[in-house]
Amino acid sequence: MPKRSKQNSDHPHRHHTPTIDNEAIAKHLEALLTPAVYAQQKYYKQLGLRDRVLNLSLMVAAVLTLLWRQVPGVQELNRLLAREGLLWCPVTKVAQQSLSERFLVFPSELFERVFKDLLPRLQLNWQQRLRRPLPDSVKLALHNFERIWIADGSTLEALFRKLKSLEDLKTGQLAGKICTVIDLVTRLPVEVWFHTNPAASDTNFEATFLNLLPAKTLVLLDRGFYHFQFLQQLISQEVHFITRLKAKASIKYLKIFSYDHSIKDRLIQLGTVRRGAPVLTLRLIEIKVGKTSYSYITSVLEPQILPPYVVADLYRKRWRIEEAFYSVKRLLGLSYLWTGSINGVKLQVWATWLFYAVLVDLGDAVADELSLPFDRISLEMIFRGLYHFSVAYDKGKADDPIKYFAAKENQDLGVVKALRKPVSKLDLSPFPAPS
Repeated sequence: MPKRSKQNSDHPHRHHTPTIDNEAIAKHLEALLTPAVYAQQKYYKQLGLRDRVLNLSLMVAAVLTLLWRQVPGVQELNRLLAREGLLWCPVTKVAQQSLSERFLVFPSELFERVFKDLLPRLQLNWQQRLRRPLPDSVKLALHNFERIWIADGSTLEALFRKLKSLEDLKTGQLAGKICTVIDLVTRLPVEVWFHTNPAASDTNFEATFLNLLPAKTLVLLDRGFYHFQFLQQLISQEVHFITRLKAKASIKYLKIFSYDHSIKDRLIQLGTVRRGAPVLTLRLIEIKVGKTSYSYITSVLEPQILPPYVVADLYRKRWRIEEAFYSVKRLLGLSYLWTGSINGVKLQVWATWLFYAVLVDLGDAVADELSLPFDRISLEMIFRGLYHFSVAYDKGKADDPIKYFAAKENQDLGVVKALRKPVSKLDLSPFPAPS
């Protein structure tokens, strides 16, 4: 029997029909995004672009409709535009080829500017919600750091499916790599970079990342950024980090803070003087859970500022950026690229992260309504639950998606994640008692 070809796990089943429209969601998107869209009109004209039918306002509405209504292609999108209109844009008839070509050439930096203009509004929304509790480790870290960020990279794989003009191109081509910075506290994206080389190392983003980082930032890094010169530059900028220790690292132990069979917290020197690489003075925290040991290194040298169990708990939350990649690639379709042009890929990248930020804002509002930590809210089930809200809205049974998802009778939608085990109290002691 011939073997089945291995399917990329980022590729869910295709949708053949768009989901139903909803007036409440459309108005919510319009209220959030039209100010950011109109703020770019001056720049739009500076680029020499005419105020034609397929302008910035319509293109943003078109791309958001592709995402939130899961439209299977531009042909179907054009049918919606001709019959229903798209979000804040009225019914308009345009040639399908014109719409397809517009996706290839429409300046992606306009979507980037809309995305970055929207973020302060979403950050303000977050600040105004006071009932949603923060994890203990995050609250403690914010006493000494102004922000906690996570950075990571992810490869994009292209399946050209949206534009009819690209149907003959080979599928499965690697289309580049993105590096994203997420705010652990708000869960909103901070910055997104795109590299045309899908095999590019995370170190290719180091220079731009360093330029982004302000002082008094704590950053959680995976081992793709494990580069001594880079780590030294972080420390020089008054930026601190937590990452995992690589195997066979050269370590010199300087001081013991805590030491027993379950936890070891020590001051160390990491590295050897060769090829100009710096020797770093760091903390090494080793925690044993069952039969498994986890090793973390941090540039925060005082356990009073970041106790050992807080370091471990914060680093576990680095997984939140993997969840973000899951959402944008599998849930919002960034694993299926619409165009073969670099500009078109960038346009989709910015648009998808923009919609992800809107989805995070909705999830945070639901968490605040329920007075639950954001970690307990499933963005995937909120996105999938928009269909059920639309049905309830059409029947006159709901008019606010936040209250709908928070309602007790709708908890079967799975918006609130079930607790698999009781939440244990985090040990905040800088010098944990021997167990």
